[in-house]
Amino acid sequence: MTQSVLVTGVSRHIGARLAGVLAADPEIDRVIGVDTVPPRARDLGRVEFVRVDLRSPDIGQVIAAADVTTVVHMSLVSVPAKSRSAMKEHNVIGTMQLLAACQRSSTVRRVVVRSTTAVYGSTPHDPAVFTEDSEPVEVPHSGYAKDAHEVEGYVRGFARRRRDVVTTTLRFANFMGPAVDSPLTRYFGQLVPPTVLGFDPRLQFVHEDDAVEVLRRMATEDHPGTFNVAGEGVLLLSQCMRRAGRLSIPLPSPAFRMLGEAARAAGLLDFSPEQLGLICHGRAVETLRLAATLGWKPKFTTAAAFDDYLRSRGISGNLPLAVLDYFTRR
Repeated sequence: MTQSVLVTGVSRHIGARLAGVLAADPEIDRVIGVDTVPPRARDLGRVEFVRVDLRSPDIGQVIAAADVTTVVHMSLVSVPAKSRSAMKEHNVIGTMQLLAACQRSSTVRRVVVRSTTAVYGSTPHDPAVFTEDSEPVEVPHSGYAKDAHEVEGYVRGFARRRRDVVTTTLRFANFMGPAVDSPLTRYFGQLVPPTVLGFDPRLQFVHEDDAVEVLRRMATEDHPGTFNVAGEGVLLLSQCMRRAGRLSIPLPSPAFRMLGEAARAAGLLDFSPEQLGLICHGRAVETLRLAATLGWKPKFTTAAAFDDYLRSRGISGNLPLAVLDYFTRR
């Protein structure tokens, strides 16, 4: 059977890597990468790039013309490039248009959607660990987390209407790795990162290599359902700071929020409301369903993924505990 795969969001790092990996698979006949701007990667092999805005009905023509059999939706953005309204249109309206095109298609047999563990939120009343069946204590009401929550609702609706299509939703923890550029990697890249006074949240990461491998498997195998994706284990924020050799500045929550707004206005960092929630309360998810379904688990633990990021940026860590305690207790 002819396999034609369409990957959205190929101008971003993970999307471009996935498209390149799929194009190297001899069992896949065509890989079409779509985005509003060309990918930065120089060598994507056989990937055919098509410039298209998902908010337009043109995506349906691309799917029909290429007889696409698998769609991998990687185009959700977590940081507004222009405005929050434009970001919401891209994430939510773009996904609606894409799913509508898939629903009309007679060739699409598999749809994989990248989501985020941010859909669970971050509150002081959260369970110790979220499973895929857990409901958020508080439904996200702003930013990327809210968009992802709405997108997942549309994906579930699509799955009900097209039961003949294998539909997979992947809730990724924060990406980490040498080439990942995100609000969180930029946060840890600061010389003196601010923290919220009185909080030491648990964090989970997924290495970019493991993220690409999970996506590759889901794009070439039939595994319907929703899956959490994260490296094994957790790190406390204080442990991250120690590994990075950083002395943080504990700030009261209102001061942290004000600093975040100033940093966003200056284009330095993105301390969004969901970022503030994560830095306060953290989040941990269970990944047993993924391991049981694939018979595989990420090669990088959360700690190993973070250490690889540090090495790639030349960040030396392991502050002496006595030094760290001296400053954090003052």
